[in-house]
Amino acid sequence: MKQVIGIACATLALSACASTNGGTYGAATGASATHGTLFVANKRGNSLSLIDLASGTETKRVESCANPHELATSPDGQHVALACYGGTSVDIFRTSDLGRVASINLGENARPHGIVWHANGDLYSTAEGRQSVFWIRDPLGKGETFEFGTGKRGSHMLAVAPDGRTAWTTDLGSKTVTRVDLLTRRAPISVTVGEEPEGIALAPDGSTLWVSARESDKAFALDPVTMEVRHEVATGRFPLRIAVRPQGDFAVTGDLEDGGLSVIDTRTATLVRSIALSGAGEAATRQQVTIIWSDDGKRIYAAETGTDTVAEVDFASGKVLRRLSTGEGGDGMAILGAR
Repeated sequence: MKQVIGIACATLALSACASTNGGTYGAATGASATHGTLFVANKRGNSLSLIDLASGTETKRVESCANPHELATSPDGQHVALACYGGTSVDIFRTSDLGRVASINLGENARPHGIVWHANGDLYSTAEGRQSVFWIRDPLGKGETFEFGTGKRGSHMLAVAPDGRTAWTTDLGSKTVTRVDLLTRRAPISVTVGEEPEGIALAPDGSTLWVSARESDKAFALDPVTMEVRHEVATGRFPLRIAVRPQGDFAVTGDLEDGGLSVIDTRTATLVRSIALSGAGEAATRQQVTIIWSDDGKRIYAAETGTDTVAEVDFASGKVLRRLSTGEGGDGMAILGAR
């Protein structure tokens, strides 16, 4: 069942931001043992990889849809959802063996990209080709889909509120960020944020919306209700993605043209350090794209699409611990800690 719903702003009760000391990164962990599973969408290889983090080896690779991009794991860790950017569906696989168990079609020209598997059990995805956001209720059961138009070109990446009432997109073509009320028929709110906003991440407590604008070389802290810009922070060049540490104390941008990371103290909205992942002249070859945190906030994983690798970075020291091999054009990633 598919319903098309118009939407708009409604007030959320969002708590004030709480973060730890801006200068504390946690104890240095060096090359201590890493456990868990990393999933990688290989956009040029049209495949999905499973990497065992204990050994650092790819243990499974299966064919996927065309040009797969972002990934999200289910709250219970049993499944991973894949946005089929080259098609119209969100496909779901078992995390144990990458067996495909469901394919949810979002309609003509959908081009799903950003994806969130919420703690409430539902899936949310952008549909860039339809200028909309989809709410997929009971994805492993009835798979009901509800569509919310953004009215903006290139609705690409996605964040969803902890209570599931609101979603936010970055709209590359329109150079805007859009707030979508998922429970009413009110119109969405869109604001211009820098040049070509792409990365987006919500603080764990829902108090601040972080956006990276790749042509501005900046990160922006927005009020998620009013959509007003609270702070601007200069970053490295071409900050394609932004990710907030699970503890909420730091945000990191992945700076494509620098081949590095910019670390932002979320309490003070200041740049506190930079982490180099690529040597001089390497950035263009490695083509760093997606970045994600480990569940414990000790590691950052950066997909290097040009070299079919993922850099595993120790956050405390800023050292690249190892590079993990993926399929061709590894981009979107999702992670599960040891269970």
